[in-house]
Amino acid sequence: MITNLVLLLLIGNNLICSAFQLQHSSRAKFGRIDTLRCSRENVPQRAFDRRSLFKYMSIHVSSGATAALISAPKPSNAIDSNHRTEGYDVQHTEREWAYILSGKQYHILRQGGTERPYSSILEDEERDGDYRCAGCDTPLFDSKAKFHSGTGWPSFATPLKGVEIENVNFIQANLFGAEIRCGTCGGHLGDVFNDGILFMNTPAFISGKRYCVDGAALIFHPADGGEDINGDLPPPVKK
Repeated sequence: MITNLVLLLLIGNNLICSAFQLQHSSRAKFGRIDTLRCSRENVPQRAFDRRSLFKYMSIHVSSGATAALISAPKPSNAIDSNHRTEGYDVQHTEREWAYILSGKQYHILRQGGTERPYSSILEDEERDGDYRCAGCDTPLFDSKAKFHSGTGWPSFATPLKGVEIENVNFIQANLFGAEIRCGTCGGHLGDVFNDGILFMNTPAFISGKRYCVDGAALIFHPADGGEDINGDLPPPVKK
């Protein structure tokens, strides 16, 4: 029963992701990170996201003659987030962040935004190296954990210790995922989903996780000592 439920939740999450990618919609954003260092910052919701769809629906899960009704949690997104500055080692005023970061970087890291799929040069990056926070240069992901998910966003199977993960319940984790942030500056990175098992022959199949990251939040540091690549750059035009 539990195994069937988990599989149905994972498959349902994947189908929802696919439907929204076809509509060029943004990934789900939910910004309540349950840590003592964060305080509530009430900012009005500005964007429709995947959770808004579930505000008006429930999901029926059945196994044989048994059926369970699961109500979705209250929709939210990273803009409705806990404070992104308090308690973090690297702190700046919002005016300072706006000066330090590019427009795309600020939109993702400080406002919890979402870039369009296939809009970052890092989605196709395959060289050895590490991916760092565009706001504070904290190492976040290793290239060995990167894989092509087909979603249009840089995807990783596992994070480095610099990544902070939202603490959510079982249902929310499997339907909506959890927000991921830079643990040093509090910058929004993207979301982690429990559907890694769907990506066979990738590192995610082993970890069971898919860290779906906005490329603009990252800077790629090549292992060969080459020039750093800012993820807010668009991919090269294919001839």
